[in-house]
Amino acid sequence: MDASPRARAILDELAATGAGRIAELSRRLGVTEETIRRNVRQMEAAGLVTRVHGGVRLRERVGEPSFAQRFAENAPAKRRIARHLAGMIADGATLFLDIGSTTAHVAQALRARHGLMVVTNSLAVAQALVSHNGNRVFMAGGELRAHDAGAFGDEAMAFVRQFRVRHAVLSAAAVQPDAGFTLHDLREAEFSRAIIEAAEQAIIAADASKFARRAPIRITDPGRIARLVTDAPPPAPIARLLAAAGVETVIAPPIEAAA
Repeated sequence: MDASPRARAILDELAATGAGRIAELSRRLGVTEETIRRNVRQMEAAGLVTRVHGGVRLRERVGEPSFAQRFAENAPAKRRIARHLAGMIADGATLFLDIGSTTAHVAQALRARHGLMVVTNSLAVAQALVSHNGNRVFMAGGELRAHDAGAFGDEAMAFVRQFRVRHAVLSAAAVQPDAGFTLHDLREAEFSRAIIEAAEQAIIAADASKFARRAPIRITDPGRIARLVTDAPPPAPIARLLAAAGVETVIAPPIEAAA
């Protein structure tokens, strides 16, 4: 669906409790109940929510792929992106790495660097880089999610806001010509925004399959992203959006050519 500001606002309102009344959403967002119902119908068609009598609730994502499955999906492209992106990071750099599966590939590639200071909410990232080549790894606190071993919540947000780093490296669920970089999970988007705010430069690592996908929650204004590292040129509508926002698109060469 179109990741409109109102759709994102409704998801924000539902995030805390998982459900809400149409009348209350209308009051809080300052629009008519019919406007809320129309948005909810669109969101239900996109598989994001379920309508109930007088209200709406978030739909649980049944059968969501495990982190291991997502890590293995398009693995050659992700390794290609990771290797090239790691080449942009100097020894001794300071950086955030998020919970994405592509970011986990970046963490593996960063094992070639020395003396990094890494802040992350991803157990997979922390395990890849801790006690290796003199790295310092700071892991956000909070409960680890079962499906991806990522730490989220107030503790994780407060933790990362203590840092100021050179690079923020993030994944995206989709790259869209009308919304830019998007995710499915509100907490992941909130965490991404926090680390973008605390970094000098934000980099999105996303393989070309993300150009054909859609997700409902916008990470940030595309202009806040310095560059996209991917494995193929984006379609023209996406390329125009990125160029207008000043996002540098970097195409990672095949690993054989880069070796």
